[in-house]
Amino acid sequence: MLENSSYSIVIAAVLALIFAQVAQADDPKKPPSKDWPMVEGDWGNHRYSTLDQINTSNVKKLGGVWLHKFDGGSRGTPVVVDGKMFVHAGAQLFALNPKTGDVLWTHDAAVAPSFQFKGVAVADGRVYYGTADAHIVALDEKTGTQVWSTLVGDDLPAKNTGPMATLTLTGQYISGAPTYADGKIITGMSNGDFGIRGRVVALDAKTGKKDWEFYTVPATGAFGHETWPADNEEWKRGGGGVWNTPVVDPDLGLVYFGVGNPVSQWGGELRKGDNLFTDSVVALDLKTGKYKWHYQVVHHDIWEADIGTPLVFYDANVNGKIVKALGAMRTDGYLFLLDRATGKPVHPVEERPVPQDPRLFTHATQPFPVGADEVGPNCVPKGQVPDGFKLLCHFDPVNYDTPNAIYPVLTTRSSPMSFDPETQYFYVAGSPAWPFWIKRYEDPNFFEGMTSVPGFKTSGILVAIDSKTDKIVWQKNTPYEMHNGSGATTTAGGLLFHGDPDGNLQSYDANTGDLLWQFQTGANESGPAAVYEVDGNEYVAVLATSNLWAFKLGGSVPPQPAPPAPPTESTFGGRVVQAEQVTMGGMVSDNGLAEKVREVFDEYALVPARIRIKVGDKVTWANKGKVAHEASAQDGSWTTGKVEPGQSGTVTFDKPGTYTYIDKAFPWTFGQVAVH
Repeated sequence: MLENSSYSIVIAAVLALIFAQVAQADDPKKPPSKDWPMVEGDWGNHRYSTLDQINTSNVKKLGGVWLHKFDGGSRGTPVVVDGKMFVHAGAQLFALNPKTGDVLWTHDAAVAPSFQFKGVAVADGRVYYGTADAHIVALDEKTGTQVWSTLVGDDLPAKNTGPMATLTLTGQYISGAPTYADGKIITGMSNGDFGIRGRVVALDAKTGKKDWEFYTVPATGAFGHETWPADNEEWKRGGGGVWNTPVVDPDLGLVYFGVGNPVSQWGGELRKGDNLFTDSVVALDLKTGKYKWHYQVVHHDIWEADIGTPLVFYDANVNGKIVKALGAMRTDGYLFLLDRATGKPVHPVEERPVPQDPRLFTHATQPFPVGADEVGPNCVPKGQVPDGFKLLCHFDPVNYDTPNAIYPVLTTRSSPMSFDPETQYFYVAGSPAWPFWIKRYEDPNFFEGMTSVPGFKTSGILVAIDSKTDKIVWQKNTPYEMHNGSGATTTAGGLLFHGDPDGNLQSYDANTGDLLWQFQTGANESGPAAVYEVDGNEYVAVLATSNLWAFKLGGSVPPQPAPPAPPTESTFGGRVVQAEQVTMGGMVSDNGLAEKVREVFDEYALVPARIRIKVGDKVTWANKGKVAHEASAQDGSWTTGKVEPGQSGTVTFDKPGTYTYIDKAFPWTFGQVAVH
């Protein structure tokens, strides 16, 4: 029998171990175990769980344990804390039982949450979320009753012009989930694309009152303003949206975030200079919001290369010393590794010369991690788009005298990364050389975006990058584009969970990239997975559009029918018009992002591009442009012949069918005639 003193020592040791485990589970500075208390798992955005009950040896036994279907959809991550699961779906926020999926309460938003639906923050008995009109709302965690609501943006009228108006109410909204730290709710505000300055705002979590505010485009007199032109006021509509959840290092007393592109998106001639703090990682004082440091990954952006992928913390070994660091993914597939205290690279970076266009004030160099591997190709590969387009590489300038430029804009755009402290790997999902038709016009504010024409081929890529070398350890090419998808969640069980666009929740071996398991959720759009524990059982939860799934070992809920497979090649976009005349060269409208819908003349436009006629009808192509055009069937079966300016050509269609044609002189111009 143990002496009393020995017995006390043993008991104390056991209690210390228990309390240490509890402290670790509740410590937001460390990866979670029992709960999944934040959308990214913890303050460092690791998307890593220390649970290992589900592992590489038994993951094939993983099965659905419950399924909850909502009326509305979401791309968010479930948050599990205090015995409740919190999710967005449609214009509602739900609290559910994480073991059974039963609804505990529902909150109807007065204004729909952001269309991105990336989730909530939970702290001190409250649930916090962002809306599509740039408010942060606080709810009582037990009941869902609203406690306060605060506008973090500008007091603007509802935006109701242009095709993009359905995505945002006022041109500003909260895209990422807010962060709770130091008694504050900290949130980024997007959308700089609408000509509104992005910002990060901290609110008092108890009252909702504004504590501090930092604009991502500096005003007159502020540090960084000198990187904008002195002869205009482009900085006032300079963009710099903050799309994702800020990350926090309380030991350093800093909060970090990535910043989006400047506005106008491609109009470099309007904004000479580096245009801080766009396309930058920025660190602020957590208590005051004061600027501490920044690192810009793209100078004078004219490619819409915003930092859309959430930042991720890790510990770097630099010359035998452990350095607090973070990873920032650039859209071209390069991972930047920075010291969290100073912003200086922990992996060497060099400035390399890039192609120039003096008219656009292009920066002479751009930063590149030395010896690092790039995710995906540097240029649009031949054969990825139809003939006639000019295939560009990253940092090739695009001006209005190149109307057929295809740029690889979205390789690693916004899918969240994961960092596994065991493998020391970052896990990244993307779309190799995702082709984007940048159509510049003389009006630099005209923003049309990508015109959908047949034949643009897309695919996906999943990679592991070694944090010690910034090199790719393994990569898997996948059928479907993934730059905006669910990204990666990893666990101590050696697993990587990823929601594939075909509806399958997948599990890979985190060390090798081998696919070990998959389960059909029944929906294409999947949010990132969350991992948590209830009553000693490890669960994996994922919100696939309107289907919220939970899985555990031995689960018996069967898979859902597979949804239609996502496209791997583009088709025509836009509506089909009943018409018998097409104008070659005409007026086109943009998306209305810059204050208003704009119109410009496009020599290469077909108006309308898609028409419907009856069998036996004659179609006339009238050339209103300045050069000769020729409508010619893609299969060579018919042509108008060369049509000079001011002239027209006709073709009669005697057989039903759908006919794709090009402008033979300018083969990147596509049209369609549907005959019925």
